[in-house]
Amino acid sequence: MTVTNEFILSERERALLPSDADVAFFAQHGWYLSKKLFSDEEVDRLVSATERYYAGERDRRLPVRPPRLAYWEPEHGNVQRHNDYVHYESDAIAAALLKPVIGAVAARLAQASEIRVFQSTLIYKPPVAGEPSNIVPWHFDKHYWASSSSNRMLTAFIPFHDCDEEMGTITMVDGSNTWTEIGFDDSTNLHFAQRDRDELEDMLAANAAHNGAEINKIPMTIPKGHMSFHHCLTYHGSGANRSDRPRRAVSLHLQDGDNTYREFPLSDGSLALYNHDVLVRRTPDGRPDYADPDFCPTLWRS
Repeated sequence: MTVTNEFILSERERALLPSDADVAFFAQHGWYLSKKLFSDEEVDRLVSATERYYAGERDRRLPVRPPRLAYWEPEHGNVQRHNDYVHYESDAIAAALLKPVIGAVAARLAQASEIRVFQSTLIYKPPVAGEPSNIVPWHFDKHYWASSSSNRMLTAFIPFHDCDEEMGTITMVDGSNTWTEIGFDDSTNLHFAQRDRDELEDMLAANAAHNGAEINKIPMTIPKGHMSFHHCLTYHGSGANRSDRPRRAVSLHLQDGDNTYREFPLSDGSLALYNHDVLVRRTPDGRPDYADPDFCPTLWRS
């Protein structure tokens, strides 16, 4: 799948971009709440597209199944759902997510001239207050992206409705993107669902103490059509869905144009892997190409 964008914004869309003050805030705090980037009608079309996706509609399937793929299927039951690569498998979902204005906002925040998709994960948190899978422990995304060369990557969290703390909204640890990390080991490269929650709590506390920082948790209250952005080094998580409605969203992970695959050795001599590594085309020197337009389409170029 190749997506072609003209990388042109209307005057109305240009007014939605972060200001210089917003960019400075993002650099200091590690998160940003956008203006209204989607109309209500666009969000409703996205909801309909994801309903069809959950019912089995696909425009294409992944050619191979990566080793760490998150891929909810109906037989998994009423747990928190995660489905990776929805921008690849569904043209209707891609049409909503690959709006140039999202990439332009990300480019401003990352201070980059180009933004590409890195991953898209469709998320559904059922309205079951005691469901253990609904709890997302503290982590930051770069842990799973050790094979990426860039530290300017970021994520747009896009709910399909008004989203608040009762629904288990995403919550940021303010300023943690500026911390110096301690305690990295091979297990850190694993997804949070594969790790002990208490261990991740301890890691957050240890890193805050090392940096002489308070742990200031900021739940994102996000109106419909808006989205939050966070830096790849920002600790974040989310709590239980205590509402009477499912919390529905996409995590749209984004990379700046300078990001490339790098070898990141682990203690056993193996290399850190990302799911792309078995999917994307190869560069002339044989490395996975994180600019493959089928899986990592360009969202914005200035």
